[in-house]
Amino acid sequence: MPDSFESFWAVYSNLVLTLGTNSLLALSIYLTLSCGMLAMANAAFMGIGAYTAALLTMNAGVPFPVALAGGMAAPAVVALAIGGPTLRLSGVYLAMATLAFGEVVRIFILNTEDWTGGALGLNGIPPQTEWWHVALALGLACLVLALLRRSKVGRAFEAIKLDETAAGLMGIDVNAHKMLAFVLGAMLAGLAGALNAHLTFFIGPNEYGFDRGVEILTMTILGGIHGLMGPISGAVILTLLPELLRSLADFRNVVNGLILVVIVLFLPRGLWDPARVRALLGRGRA
Repeated sequence: MPDSFESFWAVYSNLVLTLGTNSLLALSIYLTLSCGMLAMANAAFMGIGAYTAALLTMNAGVPFPVALAGGMAAPAVVALAIGGPTLRLSGVYLAMATLAFGEVVRIFILNTEDWTGGALGLNGIPPQTEWWHVALALGLACLVLALLRRSKVGRAFEAIKLDETAAGLMGIDVNAHKMLAFVLGAMLAGLAGALNAHLTFFIGPNEYGFDRGVEILTMTILGGIHGLMGPISGAVILTLLPELLRSLADFRNVVNGLILVVIVLFLPRGLWDPARVRALLGRGRA
């Protein structure tokens, strides 16, 4: 049994740990969606966290926990800097502005070759991410978000999502709560990027572009934003689907897309819907 587990872990360890980092990414955009913001900057924040942490370990030789902290702090500072002008927007305009910010980050990485390696990326990042790093990060993130949901801040997020104007009339500081959700989401995305960078040993600017941003959003929408298990289940499914459909070769992406379309059409609230779960449990007891 131990030998079989070691063989499994040798082959699939990266995939299993990627499930955790993708779950962190899905939770990062869940935070902004829970406050009614369609912000698409999470891929860029992931890139900022990944490059910051990688440069700290490769060039400054700092301990891994310090690099992770730096990978969270850098995107948080950037989120604070850009949050003022961008969070005044809403809906598709906010999405466009944050997507444009992501492109700015990608171009910046491409043009700072001395630091980031440019188009060639950074290679030889120390392989310091262990399974318990990812498990601990995901567990702490879920704990903090669960406590946040039940707190006054979480209730304020929900009120802003339902009706921003009414929330402001009730005395909620809408701008401050939006900024808090934006910064916390950036920190989670940066943490995921820092862990992933020290897992894959290589990072490049194209990993944090438009496609990754859409993928992160899809994970959360697929799973649903009505509970923490929604984004996590969406991340797990979208991470495993390419592996499960590998035998379909060129048709893999087509089947992947069809599955997503079916789920969105027939389960518009996502796979994880607490109301549906409670209804099913109620029928079971009856």
